[in-house]
Amino acid sequence: MYPFHWVPAGGARHASLDAHPGGAFCYPSGTSVRTLCEQQLTADNSVLAWLWDTCGTCNDEARRLACTVAR
Repeated sequence: MYPFHWVPAGGARHASLDAHPGGAFCYPSGTSVRTLCEQQLTADNSVLAWLWDTCGTCNDEARRLACTVAR
């Protein structure tokens, strides 16, 4: 529905516009992703990583994109 996906990476939950590799449902651990906060990070798809705090910059940009799509 939205053009971004959430991905735990670099110690926080980030959002990315990168496509999931090979049609996967998520970014597998070790996948390099470009985030909405303009960092190149490595995905960590472990259970605990999904509990990390959300990156504020990614959250703000994801909300902006979501509002654009909803219009």
